[in-house]
Amino acid sequence: MIRILLLCLALGATLSACSSKSAKDQGAAVEDKSGGGAGKEGAQTYGAGEEKAGGLAALNDPDSPLSVRTVYFDYDSSDILPEYRGTVEAHAAFLAANPTVNMSLEGHADERGSREYNLALGERRAQSVKRQMVLLGASAQQISITSYGEERPAVEGHDESAWSQNRRVEFLY
Repeated sequence: MIRILLLCLALGATLSACSSKSAKDQGAAVEDKSGGGAGKEGAQTYGAGEEKAGGLAALNDPDSPLSVRTVYFDYDSSDILPEYRGTVEAHAAFLAANPTVNMSLEGHADERGSREYNLALGERRAQSVKRQMVLLGASAQQISITSYGEERPAVEGHDESAWSQNRRVEFLY
């Protein structure tokens, strides 16, 4: 647990350092544009905060751990698998470093089980991810939860290969 906390702190410091550097580089340009014409230029900077503009660049970087936006689960489980803990930690650190950014967690299940059970399972999965992210420093107000149960499969099919890809939580910014 201590190693995970230290990893989160190091990741948060790294993201903060990158975000600060990016904000300093872009700060004058953002101020100049908003001073010249608040209408269109303000919309192009995607929000008023410098943190948000710098943070969005990290979200779109394919080499960033933030590019992974789906975590998968074992059958009938809402426990976060060890291979996805780093993904959850990276998104939690990103939200902690960017308090103006909000996200939605969408929980899903495979087709096995009743509709009601799968809606509840999708919600438990999303709640599990949210709870972990809040423990790692994200604000609960930044994260909303939606469960689709089995209603929005990522892959059509009636075998373990398809089911394993449908047992998931998706991160949407």
